[in-house]
Amino acid sequence: MYGRDPWGGPLEINAPTTDGVATDDDRSRNLADYDRAALSSSRQLDETQQSWLLGPSETKKKKKYVDLGCIVISRKVFVWAVGTVLAVGLLVGLVMLIVKTVPHKKRPPPPEDNYTIGLHRALMFFNAQKSGKLPKHNNVSWRGNSCLNDGQGNSGSIFKDLKGGYYDAGDAIKFHFPKAFTITMLSWSVIEYSAKYEAAGELDHVKDIIKWGTDYFLKTFNSSSDTIDQLVMQVGSGQTSAGSTTPNDHYCWMRPEDIDYPRPVAICHACSDLAGEMAAALAAASIVFKDNKAYSQKLVHGARALFKFARTQRGRYSQGNEASIFYNSTMYWDEFIWGGAWLYYATGNSTYLSLATTPGLAKHAGAFWSSPDYGVFSWDNKLTGAQVLLSRLRFFLSPGYPYEEMLSTFHNQTHIVMCSYLPVFTSFNRTKGGLIQLNHGRPQPLQYVVNAAFLAALYSDYLEAADTPGWYCGPNFFSTSVLRQFAKTQIDYILGKNPEKMSYLVGFGNHYPRHVHHRAASIPKNKIKYNCKGGWKWRDSKKPNPNTIIGAMVAGPDQHDGFHDVRTNYNYTEPTLAGNAGLVAALIALSGDGSLGIDKNTIFSAVPPMFPTPPPPPAPWKP
Repeated sequence: MYGRDPWGGPLEINAPTTDGVATDDDRSRNLADYDRAALSSSRQLDETQQSWLLGPSETKKKKKYVDLGCIVISRKVFVWAVGTVLAVGLLVGLVMLIVKTVPHKKRPPPPEDNYTIGLHRALMFFNAQKSGKLPKHNNVSWRGNSCLNDGQGNSGSIFKDLKGGYYDAGDAIKFHFPKAFTITMLSWSVIEYSAKYEAAGELDHVKDIIKWGTDYFLKTFNSSSDTIDQLVMQVGSGQTSAGSTTPNDHYCWMRPEDIDYPRPVAICHACSDLAGEMAAALAAASIVFKDNKAYSQKLVHGARALFKFARTQRGRYSQGNEASIFYNSTMYWDEFIWGGAWLYYATGNSTYLSLATTPGLAKHAGAFWSSPDYGVFSWDNKLTGAQVLLSRLRFFLSPGYPYEEMLSTFHNQTHIVMCSYLPVFTSFNRTKGGLIQLNHGRPQPLQYVVNAAFLAALYSDYLEAADTPGWYCGPNFFSTSVLRQFAKTQIDYILGKNPEKMSYLVGFGNHYPRHVHHRAASIPKNKIKYNCKGGWKWRDSKKPNPNTIIGAMVAGPDQHDGFHDVRTNYNYTEPTLAGNAGLVAALIALSGDGSLGIDKNTIFSAVPPMFPTPPPPPAPWKP
């Protein structure tokens, strides 16, 4: 059977065979014949039909160009570029693999500046001053547990557990007035410069120092009550007048660990200055520990009770007792402003701000006096510190009426104080070596110098944070760098840039006092217990102290830059808690490379948003 081939030629469907059956070979031969017949047909096939039978008539050449959509480039260039990228990627990956796998030395951090080194030293002093059962990692090998029975031997007293806290200086007395100022100063420095403390690796350390103090203060009054009527003002005694030979903390020269004489507890019922300062300490510390909500609230509660006690039971804590010999308080009005300001920051309660900005309080505190000691910030007089602290509020929150008048006054007075620190003015004399004489040539000058250095450095940071380049002293403008330079020159003097070439910070540099007036440092820890008079031989010894009390800032030189490294002369060689607190604050303010400033916001954590009350309208005009 044949069919019509549409291309031309017959198409056989069934080819007959001899036996009538077509085999596979026959079919193959027939197909080949058909192909030849088709190709030899007189009919010419068009190009499409030929391509169906024979495929493409010729091989297409490779394109010389590559179309990338946005551009067309040569194929050779494209292949070369892709190959180059792959080769470079492979090389970079290999280098990175080698860098990561081959051990290499880390670049050492830049050396610490002198202020940071001094900070490490100065904080160690507080470890050496701890009383009670010491923590495991106190890091002062020659100190141990001491005075664990404080408070237990006082019949009739409700304060039976008074172990802990800090010894004030080279003795073993716990004077609570300067100790409270110490905790306030340390807390203030942490609130302003926590980032710097962290960068120096000392944030946890300084917070531990603060907490050791606040934990103790909570034992000195009924901290669970809203209202109190008594407060422990001192533990131990140093009364040696009239030739008294009664064993006590000044008559005896003993290691605190060996004390076996009675240690009396002094309680006050009208002590506005002490209660106000302790309220400031707990309030400031509550901001430091704001992340520990329960503990922070406990501190705030205690601060409220103390301040209420200070306001209702008026009186000076040192009046008529031995505290007047060692830490006499001249007034309590400054503590009302100081404590009120800190309680406002800790609680956000505007009642405290209203009190702190009362003109009458400022007047009583000496804000408008022309006193030789105006501008001298110390454990006794907090006015200058309060003025700086409240100027901060005006800088960054500007609460307006009804506080603006007194805040503006404090701000202007702070400018006057800062002017008085500068050497171009003559408010305070200076030694030939450049040390400012804030206590007018009296002994133990350094505790006042470090406080001024801290306020100057801090205030310069306030100005910079407020984008203010400086301030005016009369018609003359001074930049913030002038204030910082004043602070640096004073601290540099303490660290050794003085006529004696003496570092007054023990452990800093190679030349520092070796005969520090300090009982625990001057008596060897040799398992021998020296009794009250037995330790006198160590007091009077000409040999250096067997124990180096790292970080102690001694009392300092005299008004002629002279210094006598003599253990028996405390006016030169005795360190104190309050002095070291001011030094720590000044050192942290000056430390670092300038990249870290103050923390503008943390102190305002509890302060609610302010919507100033508009001032009252003026009185109607009358002709």
